Amino acid sequence: QVQLVESGGGLVQAGGSLRLSCAASGRYAMGWFRQAPGKEREFVAAISYSGGTTYYADFVKGRFTISRDNAKNTVYLQMNSLKPEDTAVYYCAATDLKYGTSLRQVRIYDYWGQGTQVTVSS
Repeated sequence: QVQLVESGGGLVQAGGSLRLSCAASGRYAMGWFRQAPGKEREFVAAISYSGGTTYYADFVKGRFTISRDNAKNTVYLQMNSLKPEDTAVYYCAATDLKYGTSLRQVRIYDYWGQGTQVTVSS
C-alpha cells in the first residue's frame, strides 16, 4: 500500500515562505493540490517520475517550485511570496502515470496524503 506523509505546513505572514515535504513509500510521479473551505480541490504543481518535467498552475508560476529527491522518495513544494489566497489544505498525491500534462488532473492520482494546513495572514 502506498503511503504519503506530508509535513511543513503552518502559519505565515503574507510575503513569507514555507516548504512542504511529501515522503512516499515508493517512487511515483507526484502532484500537489490544495483545497480551500467551500472550494473544489485544485491543481498546484506536479513533477514527473524522473523529475525532469514540472507543471504549474498559472497562479503559482514564479512563486512556487516543485522538486524531488529520488533517493529519499520525497517531493518538495517551495512556496515563496505567499498570499492570503494561498490559504488552504495542501495535499500531495501519487500516480502510476510517469509524465504528461494529465498530471494536472485530480482524477489521475491514485494515492493521496492526509493534507497539511497552510494559512497565510494578511
